[in-house]
Amino acid sequence: MTVEDRVADAPACTGARLPAAQDAGIGTQLRVLTGRSLRALVLDPRLVVASMLGPLLMLGMFSQLFGGVARAPGFPAGVRYVDFLVPAIMVTSAMQAALNTAVGLTQEMRGGIIARFRSMPIWPGSVLLARSVADTVRCALQQLLLLVLAAALLGFRPAGGPLGALGAAALALAVGCCLGWIFIAIACWIRNTELVQSVAGLATFPLVFASNAFVPVGALPGWLRAVVRANPATYGIKAARALALGGPALADAVTALAVSGAVGAVAAAIAIKGFQRRT
Repeated sequence: MTVEDRVADAPACTGARLPAAQDAGIGTQLRVLTGRSLRALVLDPRLVVASMLGPLLMLGMFSQLFGGVARAPGFPAGVRYVDFLVPAIMVTSAMQAALNTAVGLTQEMRGGIIARFRSMPIWPGSVLLARSVADTVRCALQQLLLLVLAAALLGFRPAGGPLGALGAAALALAVGCCLGWIFIAIACWIRNTELVQSVAGLATFPLVFASNAFVPVGALPGWLRAVVRANPATYGIKAARALALGGPALADAVTALAVSGAVGAVAAAIAIKGFQRRT
């Protein structure tokens, strides 16, 4: 039996450790483990539909509640609020998708599947990377559906056109994937589904609401403005918005990727260290 077969059949594996000579490369491990996670998406597309409800409801609700912000001083001239809001929702929904990764990971730890992976000669970090990659694929489908529905139902017509909107979606995926390691790290150290949901929810609140997602930074009080500028999500939202609205975006995109990449690298190292601990 190949490594691929053993990983694919992980729930049925025994606790016996496999010989080190049968080790597969990290690339093979990632491919097989990612495929295992993606099978759930293929077998049950309702997962994508269900994951769409939160961002779509948030987009519809906030576009109506805060639509008057577009008439406030300091708001970008000639920009409709829905065009201002959609790039922010893309970034925040990409981050929140990682919360599903964290919850799924804790459920697998509790169910014993992770313990069976430990009996295999695979790098522990590949399990985490594979889950992150699989949920990024699911999030990519979510982003495309969000763009289509925002255009069809709310009249989303960004000045950057379709290419700008797609560029914003790609940037949102990259930023969300990096910052999502914060939630994976929380799951690897806490390892309790209910507690992970609570702690990750608390972490999500400042990342989403203490940012420039819903109002321009200049419209915020001075103390909150300082918090927003320290929030790594702010840079991703600013860059995605610049791409969608057709403004100068290169410097913002580089800054966003650098900041989120640095945060993601630190969080990934913490996550892998926590994942390697024995319960």
